[in-house]
Amino acid sequence: MHDLVPFLAILAAIALGAASPGPSFVYVARTAVALSRPDGVAAALGMGIGGITFAALALLGLQAVLAQIAWLYAGLKLAGGLYLLLLAFRLWRSAGDAAVLPRGIGSRSPGLRRSFLLGLTTQLSNPKTAVAYASIFAALLPPAPPLWMILALPPLILLIETSWYTIVALVFSAERPRAAYLRSKRWIDRLAASVIGLLGLRLLVAAGRSG
Repeated sequence: MHDLVPFLAILAAIALGAASPGPSFVYVARTAVALSRPDGVAAALGMGIGGITFAALALLGLQAVLAQIAWLYAGLKLAGGLYLLLLAFRLWRSAGDAAVLPRGIGSRSPGLRRSFLLGLTTQLSNPKTAVAYASIFAALLPPAPPLWMILALPPLILLIETSWYTIVALVFSAERPRAAYLRSKRWIDRLAASVIGLLGLRLLVAAGRSG
């Protein structure tokens, strides 16, 4: 029973981290409102798979590895920052394009696989998320965790991450947010690109300082 407390604490910390604003939130919200609800949910699933990846790395001792190999962490920041800048550039460049939305809010988009993969890469591109996972596990995971905990954490983390971003997708794919997006697509896309770009620049600056 004493192992249940750190187990629940880890899940609570992961949930709070998922709910905090960042490039993942911006990408899922923009995908849901600009493309379709299924695209937003596909991106949310990509976020969940990314969460499982970070959880597995944390269980394998990512925090200890990054602490010993400073250049690896700097390299992760550099790669993540460059990816976010590329994503921001593409979003800014397409801001003036006409929006082509599916007819129905629940209609199927031909780009669900792409939305999933971009959601996954957006999640994995943020080394701060990787370090957050590693820090949570390092601080809260028992020194000798029972097998049930190791087996239960990954699927529950998938559920937490995917559920939160699915909620985001459902909210932003509703009629009113989509109508507002259509009215101001150019400026909303450029605002989203600016936010993602600034987060990418922060990672590049941090990589330079730690390099």
